[in-house]
Amino acid sequence: MSISTAKLDATAAAVEVDGAMLRVVLSDGREVAAPLEWFARLRDATSEQRGRWRLIGAGRGIHWPDLDEDISVRQLLGGPS
Repeated sequence: MSISTAKLDATAAAVEVDGAMLRVVLSDGREVAAPLEWFARLRDATSEQRGRWRLIGAGRGIHWPDLDEDISVRQLLGGPS
């Protein structure tokens, strides 16, 4: 069974970062979570730095300006980044 490209084209609607996980709510209602261990800059950041994010590329990615960190939704869904 293959994954359709349409499923990998979802966009982010909301982001939450806590002490251990990055959670992203997608525009289609799905939620994706990944451990902060995968993202060293987020893992090592303060909660204030983690809280200052913005959506980029019409929600196709998330940017943390204080950390110079960008994470794409495709990357979180396991697609090519």
